[in-house]
Amino acid sequence: MPGCLIAWLTWCLFDYLTTGLTTTRQLTFRDTITAMTILLGVIADTHIPDRKRVLPQAALDLFQAQFVSAILHAGDLSSVRVLKQLGEIAPVHAVRGNTDLLLVGKLPWIQRLTFEEVSIGMAHGHGNWVKYAYNRIDYTFHGPKKFTYYEETARKQLPGVQVVVCGHTHVPANYWQEGQLVFNPGSASRPNHVIPGLPPSVGLLHIDKGNVWGEIVFI
Repeated sequence: MPGCLIAWLTWCLFDYLTTGLTTTRQLTFRDTITAMTILLGVIADTHIPDRKRVLPQAALDLFQAQFVSAILHAGDLSSVRVLKQLGEIAPVHAVRGNTDLLLVGKLPWIQRLTFEEVSIGMAHGHGNWVKYAYNRIDYTFHGPKKFTYYEETARKQLPGVQVVVCGHTHVPANYWQEGQLVFNPGSASRPNHVIPGLPPSVGLLHIDKGNVWGEIVFI
């Protein structure tokens, strides 16, 4: 086990040192028009390369085919290369998760964005290092918490926004809570095994004239 951890950290460090965050992409026809509806791609818990060697092609193909205006990553990238690859499709906004040790100083814990007057907040869902450590200890003695616990953690970090984008549970969520849309795209790489047969998934956020709704897409 220690050998696997050392190998993973070595790979991530090499990836971090050899991959820049600046990306370029070709303009598409969506860049040349003013659309009434903004479409955002949402992804989380990719865990490249600790749980999956590469990003699922189906996720990339979906975002490309939908001409998304931007891509939101809700944390646990594990590798900076994920940002570069997604950035070839659209501008990327991302937050750190509990496995993003090499992205400290590069990505924030939380991020607030606005698209067409719709406010969106992003947080991974684990809170911070102290809260994550406490929850790991609590898990040992009391078992797993409900998925909504982590969604509520993200909500508490982001008061006042219309949409809370989070991850961490590896289970998709798309519901309204006290006037906020809580949106977790699930894991694109490794769905939570607690739910048998749950496929990998990503999300789309539709914004139209101040209205917003989410869509979970299984890939």
